[in-house]
Amino acid sequence: MDPRILELCREDSRFAYEAYDFVCDAVTYTQDRLGRAADRDDDADHHVSGAELLRGTCDLAVREFGMMAPVVFKQWGVRTTDHIGEIVFKLIKAQRLSKSDRDDPDDFHDLFDLHQTLTDGFELTLGDTAKRGDR
Repeated sequence: MDPRILELCREDSRFAYEAYDFVCDAVTYTQDRLGRAADRDDDADHHVSGAELLRGTCDLAVREFGMMAPVVFKQWGVRTTDHIGEIVFKLIKAQRLSKSDRDDPDDFHDLFDLHQTLTDGFELTLGDTAKRGDR
């Protein structure tokens, strides 16, 4: 466990350790997806915007947790895009992530309904349940 993240959890217990760790992974995932991986070219711009990071975070969550993504985020205390922004800026403060002059907490403010985005594409209907019962 990263002691810097543990300290963040002690300072503010609203978000689980896993939420901070996941956002760090989401930054790397988003950079890779956009061709801005930090391990490629030291002169390249590795920055991702708040909107790009939010989309990458949701994509990774759905990939990792599937239909359970909204439940996992709720367990971690993450309910809004603003919460992800708070986590990002706490990780910057702890020197776990870096910040550019372009970064601002408002970049994450109420960009979309996080729960809705995490559930998009998943639909469980009574017809699905009935089909399983018929087997």
